[in-house]
Amino acid sequence: MFYGAVVVPVGSNVLESDQLQGWITRSVTNYLNAAGLVALIVWGVEILTTSDLCSKRRRFRWATWTLLLLLFGLIAWLHIRMDALLDVDGFQILDRPRFRVLHSWYLTISTIHWAGSLVLLATTLLAWRAEDCKPIETP
Repeated sequence: MFYGAVVVPVGSNVLESDQLQGWITRSVTNYLNAAGLVALIVWGVEILTTSDLCSKRRRFRWATWTLLLLLFGLIAWLHIRMDALLDVDGFQILDRPRFRVLHSWYLTISTIHWAGSLVLLATTLLAWRAEDCKPIETP
């Protein structure tokens, strides 16, 4: 969120070019996507290990996590498809209309993914709160 809201506009302003900023973003998103995958794996382990007594919330969290994983796969696939339309050495977009369509989908799906992550975050906090409120069992 910070990258899209701050880094990209500042980079475009400093470089005086959205396209030049795009070449930087192309590389940075590889790291962002890797971090996102790690976060999804950790989140899956968290859902698995949290003893949430509310079965509806637990199922909802798993469904949301699965959706996020599928969307992540689509984001990664779109990134690869967009990369194929670039001449990295010549800093050229080989098929600008196709790239724009894919990039539009990439941004839309990334936004849906971000919103889904906020939903999963909220339900995770609720699950933690419920777990914290459980009575302590004594031997």
